[in-house]
Amino acid sequence: MSSVGLLYVGAVLCINGLMLLGRIPRKAAAAMNLFVGGMQVVFPTLIILQSGGDELTILGASGLYLFGFTYFYVAWNELTGASGEGLGWFSLFVTGCAVVFGVLQFTRFDDPVFGIIWFSWAVLWYLFFAMLALGRESLTKRIGWFALLLGVFSAALPAFLLLTGSYVTGFLEGWIAAGIAALILLAAWILGKPAPRANPIAVSQTMASS
Repeated sequence: MSSVGLLYVGAVLCINGLMLLGRIPRKAAAAMNLFVGGMQVVFPTLIILQSGGDELTILGASGLYLFGFTYFYVAWNELTGASGEGLGWFSLFVTGCAVVFGVLQFTRFDDPVFGIIWFSWAVLWYLFFAMLALGRESLTKRIGWFALLLGVFSAALPAFLLLTGSYVTGFLEGWIAAGIAALILLAAWILGKPAPRANPIAVSQTMASS
């Protein structure tokens, strides 16, 4: 993924995370999804057209469409009020693709850090599948926190490292990335824990006694 595109993936992940946390109206979040979705369709198309048929270049660019179509789908749902089941099942397909791209980062590109990053994105897409296709709405806030944190640590931060020529990958860096990804998921799970439901019997008794 290009460093510029990755930076704006971070932006839209943060926006979508804040939307799921109830901090941004859904229609307001749609604009950023349209902007970045368009970017993630135009950029890989240009890369492929200029690749000269190089297989690794085409392979690297092909994964960007997963982001572009996801963000277009999110924007469509938010602007039209469409149900989320279609996006949920599409997210399951993208989950599988992201796992494959993660494996390829290890086997074809020799980049363990981005392998872990792709795996973390696969987890996020799977959580979207669970929430939208399977109706696991209790996951909403946890997914919101996960998307927000991934926007910073799996996209914006690596993008700045790439843009400044400071990005380093290798066996040790891959393990560090895996540890950070695990901590992000744990933090999102804790921060997004649903509030305990009030016991209706206890509430009725309290109201009766008052």
